[in-house]
Amino acid sequence: MAGKKDGERARGGFKASRHGSGKSGTAPEAGVRASPAGDKAEQKRAAEARESKGAKVGTKAQSSFLRGKKIDPRKLDGTESVVQLVEGTFQSYNSGRLREACALFTELMLEKDVTVGMTLTGALTPAGLGMSTIIPLMEAGFVDWIISTGANLYHDTHFGLGLSMHRGNPQASDTVLREEGVVRIYDVFFDYDVLLSTDAFFRKIIRAPEFQRTMSSAEFHHLCGKYLVEREKALGIPQKSLLAAAYRCGVPIYTSSPGDSSIGMNIAALALEGGQCILDPNQDVNETASIVLHAKRKGGASAVLIAGGGSPKNFALQTEPQIQEVLGIDEKGHDYFLQITDARPDTGGLSGATPAEAVSWGKIDPDRLPDAVVCYLDSTIALPILTSYALAKRKPRTLKRLYDKRGAMMQTLRKEFEKANG
Repeated sequence: MAGKKDGERARGGFKASRHGSGKSGTAPEAGVRASPAGDKAEQKRAAEARESKGAKVGTKAQSSFLRGKKIDPRKLDGTESVVQLVEGTFQSYNSGRLREACALFTELMLEKDVTVGMTLTGALTPAGLGMSTIIPLMEAGFVDWIISTGANLYHDTHFGLGLSMHRGNPQASDTVLREEGVVRIYDVFFDYDVLLSTDAFFRKIIRAPEFQRTMSSAEFHHLCGKYLVEREKALGIPQKSLLAAAYRCGVPIYTSSPGDSSIGMNIAALALEGGQCILDPNQDVNETASIVLHAKRKGGASAVLIAGGGSPKNFALQTEPQIQEVLGIDEKGHDYFLQITDARPDTGGLSGATPAEAVSWGKIDPDRLPDAVVCYLDSTIALPILTSYALAKRKPRTLKRLYDKRGAMMQTLRKEFEKANG
C-alpha cells in the first residue's frame, strides 16, 4: 500500500512484520515466519530453501497461543494408569476438556480452604454411580455438600435395602417388560417390587415421631440416612447407599424439588392420613446460601461440581444471587465452576448455560472465569475417570461435616443480612 512505512498495518490490518513481507523479488530468508496473511510466494520459497539446505523442518513457536504442551502422546500398551491416560492421551476436543477438568478439580478445587458442592441430575444412582464415584468422593472429603434430584436419592435407596438393579437391553419390548413386571431406565432393569419395597420403607420410617415436623430437605435426608445405615448393618451390606454415606460423613444433601420424586410422593401420601412431615424450601434456599457465604467469610473459596444440569444446577448457582441480589450482601460469586453436561447452550436451557453467562447473573466470580471448565460428556463416563484421577493425585481431606455446622452457618448469614439491611 503506497505511503505505508515498514511495520505499519497492511493487508487487512496485520502488521507487515508479522508475516515476513519484504520487497518483491528479494531472496527469501530461512527464518521468514509464515502466516496466512503473508506473501505466499515468499513463504513458499523460504520453506524450499530450508529444505534444500537440509535444515531442521519445523517452526519455532513465537506466538503466545503456541505455548501449550506439544501433542506427543505415549503409545498405549495396556499398563497405563488413569492418571497416565488422562494426562498423556486426552489431548483435545472433549477429552481435552476432561483433562482440564481433572486438573481444575485436583489442583484448585481440592485445596484445604475450598468448599465443594456437587449437583446430581440424570439417572446416575441406578447405574451404580453412587457406589462407584459419589460415596468415594464424600469419604475422601472431596465433596462437602450435595444438591440432587429426588429420583437419584430414591433409586440410591434400593441398594441400601439390598434390592438389585440389572443391566439390560434398551431394545427390549416395553410391552413384554410390563407383562413380566420389569421396569427399565434405558438399559437398567429392575423388578417392579423394588419400587413397592422402597415405597414401603419410606412410608415406615416417615411415620416415626422424629419426622413429624417441618424441616429442610437436608434434615430429612440425614434422618433417612440414619435408618439406611441401620438397615445396611442388619443386612450385612457394605456401604452401598450414598444417603447412608452422607449421614456418616456429615454431608448435607438437599433436593431442589422435593415433590418431584417417589420420596416426595410418599410424603404427600402420608399427609392424607395426618402425617406432619413437611419439607420447607425456604430453609433449603437459606441454608445453601449460608454454606457458600460461610465458606467465603472464613477466608476460603466456593466450588461447584455439576453432574448434568437442570434444577439442582440452578439451585447451587442461585446461592450467589440469593446472597447478593435478594439479601443485599456484598459478594462476587462462586470461585470454581466445573460442569459435565451433554446440553447445548444455544437452546436457552439452564442445563447448557455456560459459566460466562452465569457471570452476568452474579453466580460466578468474573475474576475466576479462566478457572471454569465445561466438559460436553456423559456423566457416567466422566465421573468415574474424574474420581479415579482425583483419588490417585490427592490425599483425602479432613471431612468438613457441614451438616453439623448448619446452625453456625445460618448465624453468619443472618448477621450479614442484618448488617446489610439494618
